[in-house]
Parts: sequence; structure tokens; C-alpha cells
Amino acid sequence: MKFTRASGILLHPTSLPSRYGVGDLGAAAYAFVDFLHATGQSLWQVLPLGPTGYGDSPYQCFSAFAGNPLLISLDALVEDGWLTSNDLAGDLNDVPRFAAERVDYGPVIEYKFARLQRAHENFVRQPDEAAQADYLNFVNQHAHWLEDYALYRAIKDEHGGAEWTKWEPYLRDREDNALHFFKENHTHALSAQRFYQYLFFKQWVGLTAYAVTKGIQIIGDIPIFVAHDSADVWAHPELFYLDDAGQPTQVAGVPPDYFSETGQLWGNPLYRWDVMQNDGFQWWIERIRATLATVDIVRLDHFRGFESYWAVPAGETTAVNGAWEAGPGAAFFKAVKKALGEVPIIAEDLGMITPAVIKLRDEFHFPGMAILQFAFEANPEADKFKPYSFIPNSVVYTGTHDNDTTVGWFTAGVGDSTRTVEEVQEEREFLLAYLGTDGREINWDFIRTALASVATTAIIPLQDVLGCDSSARMNVPARESGNWGWRFEAEQLTPEIRERLAKLTNVYGRDRHLLKLQSEEKLLDPFTT
Repeated sequence: MKFTRASGILLHPTSLPSRYGVGDLGAAAYAFVDFLHATGQSLWQVLPLGPTGYGDSPYQCFSAFAGNPLLISLDALVEDGWLTSNDLAGDLNDVPRFAAERVDYGPVIEYKFARLQRAHENFVRQPDEAAQADYLNFVNQHAHWLEDYALYRAIKDEHGGAEWTKWEPYLRDREDNALHFFKENHTHALSAQRFYQYLFFKQWVGLTAYAVTKGIQIIGDIPIFVAHDSADVWAHPELFYLDDAGQPTQVAGVPPDYFSETGQLWGNPLYRWDVMQNDGFQWWIERIRATLATVDIVRLDHFRGFESYWAVPAGETTAVNGAWEAGPGAAFFKAVKKALGEVPIIAEDLGMITPAVIKLRDEFHFPGMAILQFAFEANPEADKFKPYSFIPNSVVYTGTHDNDTTVGWFTAGVGDSTRTVEEVQEEREFLLAYLGTDGREINWDFIRTALASVATTAIIPLQDVLGCDSSARMNVPARESGNWGWRFEAEQLTPEIRERLAKLTNVYGRDRHLLKLQSEEKLLDPFTT
């Protein structure tokens, strides 16, 4: 696929405004699409949309196919008749006072799942024939993953949330009689899990259909690895390096490098690529097919792992004692293309990138990623992230979900804190000279630089549009808690911000809607109109 010149915003739906403690697929999501359209954007990039597990991370999901029930809009369930205002809390004004600026996942999960359970009970007690038919059609269409997922979640709940390797061996090992007995005795729990998925995808499809009417495409995200504690690994253990008890024998990570003396130990089980290749990578093809049914473009995380990946023996406490193993390479992408045609993929090609990785990326014409913050840090590859090194077939970001906000990064001293005051000052002076600025609005300096570049696609985290400091950072890699919680409030999207972003987008030829701003024209606020 050839990407056309465009720009967009990186924002996960959990960060949207909502009175229920976490962003959802309700009115605020539609209003954000309106904001994108009004400012001339064409793209909305989200993080993985799956049901989150360890650390509430969208990169550690219970399924590579399912949606996150926390994103279901309760207000939409009231509109559809599956909940009443009494179900929400007796009265809408009695909803718990959740924080507006962050997600407190524990109380939010408790509150929302109690309401989702009530919606399911109402669905079962008072079935609407049309809704039942729609629900059954969904269940049948998605049976190839939904049945395993529903069963996995029901068994997991029955075991107090314990990971699947700690279940009784006959359930852990998926013995036919045990699974049949469990299904017979837990029909309500299985029905609830199917129903939550039905609600999620019904709301998500409605949102994406609205985005189409506004000329907005969604960029989704496929992590290369899946969580060990997931329906995918439990249902398909033959595809992963596991021992007889289901424990990984090799895990994923990255080796020691300039940024970390011990590397990064991710802990995800590794694929048996040889086994996957025997059936033409069918599991992966179905995963990509399912993702493309819900988004327009895919960001393929840790692209270098498809060329070669770092395998660490299970039990290691760091990633030092690993080894490079060959990934599936071009054979994988040829199989995907044969099955699905030209797939719109953005290659997350950050980290230790070799000529072989670049060759694989370019063979299939996938755009890679350039991070502006990396261009002005003390690292050996800084020059390749400077705009003068960009090629058109690339995607430029001011920063990603793993970076500090641009304001926080600049305020902290540009990059990490391991250098001397003199080194930091020299780095800062170079940055300001390069951008031709005094740094008082460093976020807008970065936004202008990204939009003005030759990179076909430019993506800006909403935190940078809003000029947020480090308190708005989405994720600090390797930090075990406190991530994925940032949210914005509707009033932060001021008319001044909307007009400024729209004008820059138009000036630098990224306004696919050809929005022509008149000096006297005021953009409407989609969150209040």
C-alpha cells in the first residue's frame, strides 16, 4: 500500500474523557473523531485494543483477538436498553467520583464489570429477537477465537484469576472431558464473556463507521509477542516453546545495548516459527485478518523480530545470556500477502536495526518509524532520526507511548539524566539551534518540524498537542506499576489549540480534507456542541 501525505494523533481510547473512570467508545470518542476532522487530521493511532492483563498493559493482553470490555460505553448500553440509569448507580449523579486525569484501574474494573454483568443479565432475561439474532451472528462469525477465549476467561475467573499453568492439569492441558464438563456447568459465565465481546465490537464498529464519514482512518497496533497468560498460548501451546507444564522454555527480550547494560527481559513465550510455517502461518494470518477487520492500518510492533529475535533461556533474571535466532523473514510476509493481499503495515523498526532488517522492511515497502526526540539525544544513531535523514516512505513521531512527553523530555534536560550539566547544556543548545527556537513552546516546535518533514505520515501524541509535562507520560518501560493511566479532560482542547493545529496541518500539506481556514472562522468545540 502506498501511503499518502497525512497526519494524525496518537491517543489510546482509555485516555478519553469519561465520568466512569476510564475512556470508552461513547460520546467522547465520537467527539474526538470530530476534533481530528476539524483540525485536518486523517489518522487516529491507538494502542492494542485487547483485554489487559498484567500491569494493565495493552501489550500484555489475555487475547490477541478479543476486545477490552473496559472500553465499552455504559451510556451507550443505557441508550440500547441493556442498562438503566438505576443500574449505573441509582442516578447518573451517583456514579463514584473517579479521577478525571488518571485511570485508577482497580476501582474502575470493579465498577464497570458489575455493570457489564448486569447488562448481560438483562440481555438474558429480556431477549430482544433482533438483538439475539445479531448476537448469535457475531458468535458464529468469531467462533474460531471466541470460544477458546470465553472458556479461558471463565476458567480463569473460577480460579480467582490464576494463570492457566496453575489450573488443575486436566484443564491446563485441555482434556476433552474436563472442558466439556466445565462448559456444561458454566453456561452463564461463558455466555457473559461472549456478550462482552459482542458489545465491544458492536460499539467499536459503530465508532469506526463514523470515522469513515469524517475521513479518519484508524492505525491499530499488533504486538509481535503475546502474553504467556493468554487464551492464545493456552489454546495453542504447540505454537510456542513450552515445557510439559506449559511454562516457557525460552522467552523474549532484547540484548544489552547502549541504553541498558543488561538488556530488556520481556518474558513473553517465543514462537515455534518452524511449526507455524508448516501450515502457512495460519494463526498469524488470522490474527492480522481480525485486526484489519477493526482498523485500517497496522503498526507492527518490534518488526526486527521477524528477521531475527533475541531468545533468552527461561529462568534468567536479565537478558544478557540470550542468543539471536532466525525469524520467519520474507516467507512470513509473502504468506500474508498471498492470503490477504497488500496489507497496510507500518514497521516499528526501532532498536538494534541491522542491514538485514532494513532489507526485509524495504522488500515489502513498509514505512519505518522516526522519533524526533531520538534525534537530539546522545546516542550513536541520533543522525538517522534528524529530519535531513528522513525518506518519504516513513512515519515521523515527536515521541511514542514509551517516550516522555516532549515538554517533560526537554524540561528534564533532553534525554537521560546520566550526563554532566555541561553535556546536557551542549545538547540543548544544539537542539535549539537546529529548530531555530528559544524552546518556550518546544512541543509546538517539534510538531511543526514533524509536519514540515518529507515523511509521508506524521503522528503526534495528544500530550504534545496539549503541551503536557512528564505527569502525562503514558508508559515508562520496565516500571511495574503506574503506567497506562493518563487521561485528558475535554476543556483542554481549547479553540486556540484546535485552530493552531489545523493551520499547521494545512500549511504543510497534510490536510487530506482540504480544510481552508478563514481568519475569522472559529472551529466548533465538538465536546460541548
